[in-house]
Amino acid sequence: MTYFEGFEEFRVSVHSRVLNKQLTILGRKGGHNTKKAVLLLHGYPQTSHIWHKIAPKLAEKYTVIATDLRGYGQSSKPRGSESHEEYSKREMAADQVQVMEHFGFSEFHIIAHDRGARVAHRLALDYPERVKGMMLLDIAPTLYMYDNTDMAFAQGYWHWFFLIQQSPGPENMILAGPEQFWQAMAGRPSHKGVVWSHEDLKEYKERMFTDEGVHASCEDYRAAATIDLDHDRESREKGQKITIPKLVILWGGKGIIQNFNSGDVLGIWKDWSDSTTEIRGRKVDGGHYIPEERWEDVLQESEWLLKD
Repeated sequence: MTYFEGFEEFRVSVHSRVLNKQLTILGRKGGHNTKKAVLLLHGYPQTSHIWHKIAPKLAEKYTVIATDLRGYGQSSKPRGSESHEEYSKREMAADQVQVMEHFGFSEFHIIAHDRGARVAHRLALDYPERVKGMMLLDIAPTLYMYDNTDMAFAQGYWHWFFLIQQSPGPENMILAGPEQFWQAMAGRPSHKGVVWSHEDLKEYKERMFTDEGVHASCEDYRAAATIDLDHDRESREKGQKITIPKLVILWGGKGIIQNFNSGDVLGIWKDWSDSTTEIRGRKVDGGHYIPEERWEDVLQESEWLLKD
């Protein structure tokens, strides 16, 4: 099976403010539209490969750039510190802005899933002038989710509370039984709608289950439970909301996000968005891995998102 036909792999050097050094972001680029670009951001425990069903279709009309987030895939995986600032969504968002600037796009659209959607949320807050429209897949705001944690959420998203434990505890446990950990993650009831090929699993597991890969992904979650919450609270206290022109929210009707706010996930995001933002969304008939399980829904909603 051919993946990302017509796409070119790239490596772009970006500057980390926290580390004060250059890091490398790997990605795939396709399409030839010099005016309209779409940035695709993946989630955990995956890579830009998750967009293999969506990216080629979008590239028929637009320039499409799918990256491996800092800490994932073949992008740089710096060691985290006690502050976890190296993996703050603010830092990871800045990586993506620099990638888009490298290719000549000062404005762009974003479609993002899971951890990538959290990076996209922060990017839209820190760089609203850059984002012409955004689609977030199967998330609610990080601060909202922690503030509304209950037994159902803790059981369904147990990894949110496991991965944030002090290093190297989670890292050692995962590396001692990577296949068992994968099955515990991917075998959850809300995830059983997606079917991965041998090639898909090879990509995800080989990139994930290394010393650097496991540590980096743990640091992503540790940042989410610490410095990211500080940044989110600061934004809320300032009255800062999403102010981009268009926002699309999709979530899995069989997933955990559906349990928040009595199923009115769109209502959550309306509260976190300015009245000037045109927002729409719906649940889809599937679980968490929407880009692979319900990719047709993503393409359908992208037509409205990308329409001038």
